[in-house]
Amino acid sequence: MRVHVPIHLRWGDLDAYNHVNNVTMLRLLEEARVRVFWAPESADDVPPPTAIIEAGAGSPTLTLIASHQIEYVLPMEYQRKPIDVQLWIGRIGGASADLSYEVYAKGQLHVKATTTMVFIDAATGRPRRVSDAEREAWAPYIEEPVSFKRQ
Repeated sequence: MRVHVPIHLRWGDLDAYNHVNNVTMLRLLEEARVRVFWAPESADDVPPPTAIIEAGAGSPTLTLIASHQIEYVLPMEYQRKPIDVQLWIGRIGGASADLSYEVYAKGQLHVKATTTMVFIDAATGRPRRVSDAEREAWAPYIEEPVSFKRQ
């Protein structure tokens, strides 16, 4: 199962070629990742069931990005409707998770990507094990990792 995260583009997300800039695309993936994994600070927010990591100052867990891989399938132009960032977990390790993404606009696939996220104990600065509660919450969202043209 995938989490669908609608994200609106901004006019400033475009580059000189009138396409969403490659650096901006990584920021859009970051926005989706935060919405999917971090618990909201307000009771007004309705997060997906995957959003269980406490965020903000004083959080017991830090998340660090160990790697990104991204493949641009089609250039993405500006649109008023939100793009559909689909996110799922390709692998859960001992202290990390590989996140897979596909980004759609107007029903077409534009980007495939993977991020390796490492969980860090904020008190010690060392990697910490993925908890049983996290594994349970994230289990329905595990699928085959994204496949790239060139591995």
